Amino acid sequence: MADFTLPEFQARTAKAQALMADQNLDALFFTTEAEIRYFTGFRTLFWQSPTRPWFLVIPKTEAPIAVIPSIGADLMGRTWVKDIRCWASPNPEDEGLSLLLDALKPYARVGTPMGAEASLRMPLADFDRIRRLLGCDFLDATPLIQTLRMVKSAAEIEIIRQICAIGSRTFARADQLFHPGQALSQAFRAFKVALLNEGAEEVPYLVGGAGQGGYGDVISPASDAPLATGDVLMLDTGATLKGYFCDFDRNFAIGQASVAAQQAHQTLWQATEAGLGAARPGATCAELFGAMQTVIGGTSNVGRLGHGLGMQLTEWPSIAANDHTVLRPGMVMTLEPSMAIGPDKMMVAEENILITEAGAELLTQRAPRDLRVI
Repeated sequence: MADFTLPEFQARTAKAQALMADQNLDALFFTTEAEIRYFTGFRTLFWQSPTRPWFLVIPKTEAPIAVIPSIGADLMGRTWVKDIRCWASPNPEDEGLSLLLDALKPYARVGTPMGAEASLRMPLADFDRIRRLLGCDFLDATPLIQTLRMVKSAAEIEIIRQICAIGSRTFARADQLFHPGQALSQAFRAFKVALLNEGAEEVPYLVGGAGQGGYGDVISPASDAPLATGDVLMLDTGATLKGYFCDFDRNFAIGQASVAAQQAHQTLWQATEAGLGAARPGATCAELFGAMQTVIGGTSNVGRLGHGLGMQLTEWPSIAANDHTVLRPGMVMTLEPSMAIGPDKMMVAEENILITEAGAELLTQRAPRDLRVI
């Protein structure tokens, strides 16, 4: 519970319970890392192991109930959760289902995330068995969770502000980290090390690419190809602090920048400016998308031009033409315009912002208008 104070978790739970009352839900049921951490403060890299399921039940009027493998009892015991029910796992004969049945038995209407970006982190056969034995109604709680998590608390915003500053300081060291002839894989490694040295706790996400005048695929593992004069190098980082992400990129020309790359970079800079101007309370994500897309021209080939940010690298909402979510103060977003340069090249720009009563506040140190040459 060291990441936040007790009142933070009590406030999150109270807001959830108020929404449950409005929607006639008796309890919420979670199996995924982000939701369990959001309500309890249980933060561990042990989620990387898929062997054991983890469960959290939040009743409408009572304190949360954690139903977890005994290996997590000590850490959960250091959170604010007092009702912790454990079993020795792995146990294929009863992987916590008896305890879970007992925890959920009193409730007739149980909400659990079922919509977009939701997942079930337990065997589907076990979930079907739970539903069959309980006979209760399981209902989609995705909108409820979105309502809670899209607007960040002051404590959450402060952590995101800190990790964005760490990322910004690391990008500012580009001249020390990257150079012509360096393998792209080595550039990635140097950047990860620098992020950790600047204060990031983890670097679970780092993608990018490099190529003459632009880059193509930006999600494959970095190759050992050397950076050449005329290449545009892009790194997009998702470093974390106390379990919260930054997510932004920077573009660098190696040796010299082509006219096309310079022009594309300036267009993306202007598109970001348009996004900064449009990102205000009351505007919709679709309107924000339109403001940036008008500058870029054409249509986006990636489906959206940004997204929410926080405990996960990408969160709701999407800055997309079909997302009409209304922006509210406290939302943390990315602005991520992209554009094609020729048939197989592209460039992407990205900044992290906070929606305030007055409009958009940059959390990242703004990229320069002109493409930086190394």
